[in-house]
Amino acid sequence: MSNLDAAFSALADPTRRAILARLALGEATVMELVEPFEMTQPAISRHLKVLEGAGLILRRVEGTKRPCRLAPTAVAEIDEWLGMLRKTLTANYNRLDDVLAAMKTEE
Repeated sequence: MSNLDAAFSALADPTRRAILARLALGEATVMELVEPFEMTQPAISRHLKVLEGAGLILRRVEGTKRPCRLAPTAVAEIDEWLGMLRKTLTANYNRLDDVLAAMKTEE
């Protein structure tokens, strides 16, 4: 989870989240990713550079194209971290339920 800070920083931008949502459907080139946005290709490329630096996407060279795809290990690391939070919150809510049940039986 060394890139967790970079991943969450990258995810803070709505354009980058939209790009990731598109890549969840499958691999895409930069030009395919530009289409739904009112941005230039260089602007999208800067977003892709941030996502790649955060380890959220992978890019490969295919002639003059640079197809992008999701990096599955990065998403798994984020899910693992969120799972730890879910587990802690569940334990807290269970303790609260126990306290409330004890208070109700005392009445």
